[in-house]
Amino acid sequence: MNLVEDDGKSVVDLSTNFRDGRELNMVEDVITIVSGLPRSGTSMMMNMLQAGGMELLTDEAREADEDNPKGYREFELVKHVEEDTSWLPIARGKAVKMISALLSKLPSEYTYKVIFMERNIDEVLASQEQMLIRRGEQTDTVTDKSMKDLYIRHLRLIKGWLNQQSNFDILYINYNDTLRNPQLNAETINKFMDIDLNVESMAEVVDKGLYRQRH
Repeated sequence: MNLVEDDGKSVVDLSTNFRDGRELNMVEDVITIVSGLPRSGTSMMMNMLQAGGMELLTDEAREADEDNPKGYREFELVKHVEEDTSWLPIARGKAVKMISALLSKLPSEYTYKVIFMERNIDEVLASQEQMLIRRGEQTDTVTDKSMKDLYIRHLRLIKGWLNQQSNFDILYINYNDTLRNPQLNAETINKFMDIDLNVESMAEVVDKGLYRQRH
């Protein structure tokens, strides 16, 4: 099958904890990035942050569909961050969604909090395959084993890179555990963000009914 972004286009288990980077002086200067592999729960996390009272940076150009009935919460310019960073100043104090493959393209002059979503990789692959099937696209160009190996290697590399960045604070959140324990994970996120989010509202938007690819 193909390695795909949430929009179905081709692109080529970490422990749940967070690492303190340099001290963050002002919350409104920090850019919050919700990241992870495609189909790892990033849209759910964006919805949780919004429910908690945080402003999102989205353009809603991509409408909700069967694969993401509650919306993708994307901002199109994020995909072109390597060529265009003009949007980053308006991202301060907001949350924006970005696949993990683009994190290393972010310029170093900004301060980031990254909520990195993790999910069982077999479930990620199954979810991507179902997306491609619904869109009538080819699913067998790369084997699941090869794609799983690529994902594991990518996660190892990006985690190592993130650990070396002094302007990043990282919180790893497990998608599967968030479905089981939304309140506890919402509290963890609130502590990491340090902006007094509405934890109860965050937990309420977690929809277990959307957990369709189980392994």
